[in-house]
Amino acid sequence: MITFSSFFHLLHLAGRIPLPISKSSEPIKANQSLTGNKKQPTRRSMAAPKRRKSTAIAILNATTDDIEDFSKSETLAIRSSLLRWYDENSRDLPWRTPAVGAGSLLTPVKVDEEQRAYVVWVSEVMLQQTRVPTVMGYFNRWMEKWPTIRDLSSASLEEVNEMWAGLGYYRRARFLLEGAKSIVDEGKFPRSASELRCVKGIGDYTAGAIASIAFNEVVPVVDGNVVRVITRLRAISANPKEAGTVKLLWKLTRQLVDPSRPGDFNQALMELGATLCSSTNPSCSKCPVTDYPTKVAKNKQRHDFAAVSVVEIAEFDEQILNDNGQKHVFLLVKRPENGLLAGLWEFPSVIMDEGSMNQSTRRKEIDKYLKKFFKLDVGENCKVMLRQDVGEYIHVFSHIRLQMYVELLVLTLKEGLTQLNSDEDRSEITWKCVDGSSIRKMGLSSGVRKVYNMTQDFKEQRVFQKPRKVPRKKRSNNLPE
Repeated sequence: MITFSSFFHLLHLAGRIPLPISKSSEPIKANQSLTGNKKQPTRRSMAAPKRRKSTAIAILNATTDDIEDFSKSETLAIRSSLLRWYDENSRDLPWRTPAVGAGSLLTPVKVDEEQRAYVVWVSEVMLQQTRVPTVMGYFNRWMEKWPTIRDLSSASLEEVNEMWAGLGYYRRARFLLEGAKSIVDEGKFPRSASELRCVKGIGDYTAGAIASIAFNEVVPVVDGNVVRVITRLRAISANPKEAGTVKLLWKLTRQLVDPSRPGDFNQALMELGATLCSSTNPSCSKCPVTDYPTKVAKNKQRHDFAAVSVVEIAEFDEQILNDNGQKHVFLLVKRPENGLLAGLWEFPSVIMDEGSMNQSTRRKEIDKYLKKFFKLDVGENCKVMLRQDVGEYIHVFSHIRLQMYVELLVLTLKEGLTQLNSDEDRSEITWKCVDGSSIRKMGLSSGVRKVYNMTQDFKEQRVFQKPRKVPRKKRSNNLPE
C-alpha cells in the first residue's frame, strides 16, 4: 500500500522535494540552494542563524516566476504512486463508475460516455459548495427523478429548485437546467473541455472534470484540494487566488495529468487533497510544507436587516372548514430571477436600516409593501385578526449575514381572496397563495423554512393555547360546614 509519506518520499528520490530536517541537521540557509551550492555569505545571512530556533525548518519561499516545471522523472513518479494509491483507497461514491477503457485488457469496461458526462456534471456542481456526505442524498434523489439529461431538460425551474432546496447557490441549479435544455436542443453532448466551456454555467474546473472523466481527454482540473497538493509539492507561498498563481497552478497540474488515465488521475489528485492532504490535519505529519497554501483573508460579511411578515389570510368557506370555520392560506412572493436565492419563494419582506428596526417602523414598512403590491390597506379593506412579533432569526450566507425580524400577521379580507386576484397588473412581482399542506411540501430555502416553522411553533405555544378551566365542585347541603 502506498502511504502518503512514501508518496512524498518518491518525490524526494526524484530530487525535488526536501525531506524534514532533524534537530541535528543544519537548516538550509537563505543564500544556499537545495543542491548544496553556496553563494558568498552576507552580513544578513551570517546573522540569520542566530535568530532562528534550533528546531526551525527553513523553507525556500519562491515567487511564481521562480517555480520550475515538474521534471520527467518527477512526473512519472507522481503519476504511478498516486494512481496506485487511488486504486487501493478511493472512496465508493454513487457518481463514480469505472473510466472508459479501465479494467483488464481482456474485459474492458464499457460506459455510456454521454450518460457518464451527465452524472459527473451533476455531482461536480453539487460538490462545489457542499461536503460529500450531504451531496450523496441529494445526488441519489436527483438521479432517481431525472436519470438522464433528457429527463432533466423537460423539468421546470420550480421542480429543480425544490430538489435543490438546502444546497444553496440556486443559480447553479438554474444553470444545470438551462445547460441541459441547450445540450438536448443541440442533440449532442459536448465532448471536449473547450466545447463544454461554451455551456452556460460550466467553467474551467467543471469542463475539465467532465472532459477527462467521461471522455478521457487529457486535461487538468484545479479545485481547492488540488491547489493544496500542488502548492505543498512546490512550496508555493503566493496567494492561490491571484491571477498569476492560478495560471501557474493550472500549468503545473497540466504537466502531471496521466495520458492513459486522465480522469482517474484527476480524481486521485482531488481525493488526496480531500482526505490525507487536508488543510488542517494532514496525515503526513513529517511533511515540511504543511503551511501552504497561504490562507487568504475573507471579505467582511455584509450585515443586512429585514422585516419579514408571515401573512396568513383567513377566508370564510362553507365547504372547507377548520375548527374556526375558516380556511387559511399564506401569501408568498417570488424572488427575482437574478441575484441571491433567484426564483425562490419567500414571505413578504422589506430590507431596512439597522436603526429603523423598531416594531412601529417595521410594521409601517410592511403595511406600505402590502398596499403597494397587493392593494391591501390594513384596517380599511382588510381586518387584522392577529399581529404579533414571533422573534428574530439570523441566516448566514457566504457573504451576507441577514438578520430577520419575523412577525405573524393574520388578516381577513372584506371581499375574500378574490380581492387579491382583482388586480391584473402583476408586472412588478410574482406571488401566490398556498395552504399549510402545500407550503410544507414546497422546496423552500432553509431560511424561509425556518421562518415558517417559527410561526407555527409560536401559534401552538402562545397564541392559540386557551387556558384550561377546572370546574368547581358543588358543595353538598348535607355536608357540615
